[in-house]
Amino acid sequence: MFSRRNITMFILLGLLAACGQKGPLYLPEEDASHITIED
Repeated sequence: MFSRRNITMFILLGLLAACGQKGPLYLPEEDASHITIED
């Protein structure tokens, strides 16, 4: 039912949401800064 592109976008959005929620909690601000640049 889902195309490969839809699945890929779903996974990417899930990863971005997980990074946005867990990043600031598990990493110091200095370590999280390079992650925001990669996004």
